[in-house]
Amino acid sequence: MVVVVPDADILASTVAARLAIKIIDAQAVHGTASVVLTGGRVAAKVLRSLSDLPAAAAIDWSRVDLWWGDERFLPSGDPDRNETQAREAVLDKLPLDPARVHAMPATDGPDGDDAVAAAARYAAELGDTLPRFDVLMLGVGEDGHVASLFPGHPGLEATGSAAAVFDSPKPPPTRVTLTFSTIRSADEVWLIAAGPDKAAPIGAVHGGASLPAGSAVGVRKTLWLLDRAAASEIR
Repeated sequence: MVVVVPDADILASTVAARLAIKIIDAQAVHGTASVVLTGGRVAAKVLRSLSDLPAAAAIDWSRVDLWWGDERFLPSGDPDRNETQAREAVLDKLPLDPARVHAMPATDGPDGDDAVAAAARYAAELGDTLPRFDVLMLGVGEDGHVASLFPGHPGLEATGSAAAVFDSPKPPPTRVTLTFSTIRSADEVWLIAAGPDKAAPIGAVHGGASLPAGSAVGVRKTLWLLDRAAASEIR
């Protein structure tokens, strides 16, 4: 399913509104909700928009689990970490249960700069049986990558639930990411993109090209949420 809106600001509001409803519905059914966050320029806008929605008052934030799809393997608090950006955008203002905020390890964590051990630690936190992910959000890169799974990169073949990524084509070179098997376990996968620089890979995926973004699918629903510029090459 593809949803196209006029611009990035409306996109952020649209994603936020859908996310609030998804969380409320999940809590009504399961008592809790589990969301996998993404990074990127639209993600922070989505989180800021979410906190401003009247519907957000119906969310029990103490019963929301937050995970991340990938992370730049940098020290805690580094401004380039997805966790840092999310906390600054809204997470530190919400009444979340700290035990339910599952940040990926940092280089100043218990594993130091050992990305393989850090990925194993996150896999252990995910558990032998993966959590129920109600929605897993992904940004789409200019090359068609999602999370830290890049075209032609060995990380595409990673097994297990989380993996270390080395020699990333985008800085920083070392990252931790969920694997495709974990991504595909989510009830819904949302691919979110804005801007003309995303148009070519998105058009290519929808034209049948083999890019990582095309391999990110949900168990029940795969939703592309795009602004008009990002959707401009879909035929």
